[in-house]
Amino acid sequence: MNKILLIIQREFLTRVRKRTFIISTIMFPLLYLGLIFGTGYIADKTREDLKIALIDHSGLFSEKLVQLVNGNDSSNTLKLISENTEKTMLSFDSMGYDGYVVIPQNFDWKTGTDSLMVNTKKSFGMGAINPVERKVNQIWNKIKHDSLGLDIDKETILNKTVSLKLKNQKDKNANVVIATTIGYVCGFLMYIILLLYGSQVMMGVTEEKTSRIAEVVVSSVKPFQLMVGKIIGIGMVALAQFLIWIACIFIIYNIGKTSGAGGGNMSEMVGHIQNVFTSVNLPLVVGCFIFYLLAGFFFYSSLYAAIGSAINEDMREAQSLSFPITMLIIFSIALMTPTISNPSSPVAVWASIIPFSSPIVMMARIPFGVPNTVPWWQLGLSMVSLVIGFMFTTWFAARIYRTGILMYGKKPSWKEMIKWAFRK
Repeated sequence: MNKILLIIQREFLTRVRKRTFIISTIMFPLLYLGLIFGTGYIADKTREDLKIALIDHSGLFSEKLVQLVNGNDSSNTLKLISENTEKTMLSFDSMGYDGYVVIPQNFDWKTGTDSLMVNTKKSFGMGAINPVERKVNQIWNKIKHDSLGLDIDKETILNKTVSLKLKNQKDKNANVVIATTIGYVCGFLMYIILLLYGSQVMMGVTEEKTSRIAEVVVSSVKPFQLMVGKIIGIGMVALAQFLIWIACIFIIYNIGKTSGAGGGNMSEMVGHIQNVFTSVNLPLVVGCFIFYLLAGFFFYSSLYAAIGSAINEDMREAQSLSFPITMLIIFSIALMTPTISNPSSPVAVWASIIPFSSPIVMMARIPFGVPNTVPWWQLGLSMVSLVIGFMFTTWFAARIYRTGILMYGKKPSWKEMIKWAFRK
C-alpha cells in the first residue's frame, strides 16, 4: 500500500508543479467562455447582409411596405424597383444588388404561390437567405391584412402568439434553461477530462516503457501497483483542477454578494450564479460530478494504461488501438443531446446506467432534478454499475499491463491483448 501511495504522490506532484497545469487551470475556463461567446460574436461579424431587388408584376407590393420592413431590421435590404425580368443577373450586379426576386402577376392575396426564386450570381447560405424570406413574408402578411380590411388592433390580435413555460409542480424552483445549460457544461467537461487525462495516462505509461524506466520501477513494485498508482495520481490531478474551478465560482459569487454588486457585469454575473444556487441542487450536482469524474476516469484510464503498456514508440499503434475506446467516449457525448432534450426517455435512462456512457449521460440528466426526473434507484444503479465496470476494466487492464509493460518490438492487436488478459 505504501508503494502505491508513493507512486500516487509522484504522479500528482510531478504534474501539478508543471507550468502547463497552472496555465491550463487558469486558461481553460477563459477559453471555454471565449468559445461560447466568441462563436456568437464571430457569427455576427461575419454575417453577410444581402441587397435584394423586388420586381413586382402583381402591383400588390408598395414602397411604403418595403421601407417599413427594412426599418424594423437592419440586416439585409429589400428594394422595390421597376425593371423588366429580361435583365440578366450581371445587370443587377452592376446596380449593386446581390440578387433579385420576381413577384409574378398572378400573385394575389387569396392564393399567392408556394415559393419565389431569389436569383443570385453565387450561392449563399441559409443564414443569409432566411432573413430575406422573413422580410418578404412580413410584407405579404401586411398585404393580406390590408386586403381583408383589418385595422391595427385586429392585426395585433391575429399576430399575438402564446408561449409555453414549464412549471414543475414537485419542484417549484426548477428552471429548464439553467438545467439544460448545466447539463451541457457537465457533459462537455466530463468528455474533455476523460479524453485529455485518459490520453495522459496512456502517454505516461508509453514514455516510461520506451525509456526503460518501467523496468527499474517494476523491479521494486508489482505492475498492478504501478498501474493503479499512476491512474489514481493523474485522477487526483483532474479532481484538483475541477475543485479549483468550483472554488473560483464560489469566490466570485461571495465577493460580488458582499460588495453589494451595485450594478454592471458583476451584478449580472452574481444574479446568474444565484439563480443556479436556487434552481438546482448544487451540492448533489457537484458531489455526483466528483463521483462520475473519478469512477469514469478509472474506467477509461485503465484501458488507456493497458494500451500504453502494449505499444512501442510508433504513435500510429496508439491511435489504432485507442480508437475503439475514444469512439465510446465520442458516442457518449453524441447521446448527450437527445438526453438533454428528453431526460426521461428510454435512451437517456439506459445510457445513464451503462458504465461506458453513464459518466457523461447521467451528468446531463442530474441537473433536471433528483428524484423527480432521475429516480433514486436509477442514480444508485448507475453508480453501482459504474463501480463494477471500472473494477472489471482495472482487472482486465492489469492483466494486459503485466505482460505489455515488459514486451518490446512486437506490434500487438486487440486479439492478442485479450489473450494476455486471460492468460494464467
